[in-house]
Amino acid sequence: MADLLYKDESYAIIGACFKVYKEMGCGFLEAVYQECLEIEFGKQNIPFRAQSDVYIYYCGEELKKRYQPDFICYDKIILEIKTVKNLTEEHHAQVHNYLHATVYKLGILAN
Repeated sequence: MADLLYKDESYAIIGACFKVYKEMGCGFLEAVYQECLEIEFGKQNIPFRAQSDVYIYYCGEELKKRYQPDFICYDKIILEIKTVKNLTEEHHAQVHNYLHATVYKLGILAN
């Protein structure tokens, strides 16, 4: 079996997401969970940037348009959070597109 990419960092991020869920439960707006995760990442010393612009590339050329994922953690993992009953193909495609058009290699989609 192949090694997981950024295993320890991914585990820490997902653990922080579960901590927020355990504390808050479900039913809040995405912005509430965003703020809670910012607090939790700080408590767990997980380096992050929230809602910061990410460069998009086409054929090696940087575009004027930028993506703004919910979080970039450890300067190498995109975390996109959702507050929906069920994740859809569009949600998965959003993260896939982030990875395809940027320099990042790992994206986590949390609901």
